[in-house]
Amino acid sequence: MAEISLERLTTLLRECAGEAEGVNLDSDVLDLTFTDLGYDSLAMLEVSGRIEQEYGISLPDEVVSDAPTPRQFLSYVNEGLGTAARPA
Repeated sequence: MAEISLERLTTLLRECAGEAEGVNLDSDVLDLTFTDLGYDSLAMLEVSGRIEQEYGISLPDEVVSDAPTPRQFLSYVNEGLGTAARPA
């Protein structure tokens, strides 16, 4: 099963919206909110769109509001990847 790592998520964040001044995405950011990291809902929708394209899954827009931290976002996305990989 394919899984999105924190490293891949931070790469997508940088590619989609840059990196906020004073924020080090290479540090322990799993439990910081995306707002604290300098990313708004529009940036997260763009990241979600990239993940949908690259991994062939569909993510509801609510994932942005329901998963305010990288840990929660990755959990939700990776759960979706696991569901998509299971045979019907």
